[in-house]
Amino acid sequence: MRAVVQRCKAATVEVEGQSVGAISHGLCVLLGVEIGDAEADADYISDKLLGLRIFDDENGVPNRSVTDEGGAILLISQFTLLGDARKGRRPSYSNAARPDTAVPLYERCIAALRKAVPVETGVFGADMQVSLTNDGPFTILLDSRRTF
Repeated sequence: MRAVVQRCKAATVEVEGQSVGAISHGLCVLLGVEIGDAEADADYISDKLLGLRIFDDENGVPNRSVTDEGGAILLISQFTLLGDARKGRRPSYSNAARPDTAVPLYERCIAALRKAVPVETGVFGADMQVSLTNDGPFTILLDSRRTF
């Protein structure tokens, strides 16, 4: 499971011109589920998102988590995070999990995160327009297989 985590001042997601999710202060997270991912991957990513210390403390040092900040998370499914562009010019998405596997793991992340912070989401598989004000900018990449 891969995630692009962006500390944000605000983030929204629209589907067919209608807002389906919006947060003010917190994290905008793009999440891709890979073939072979399991509940342990979803649990790892969820735990990491809640504990990731990327918000500034009183000394301006990134030492606080989204839970410490009382922030929210906008979680967006994005299979293209599993795109492999090492060969040719068109990325291959063959490592992205099919919806029958990906949806339950995506929903597991949502449920785990909602136990600690407010969570807004996009619509799995929809054509979405995501807007955010990246705070910093501050962007972190996560991988449940710890390849980076």
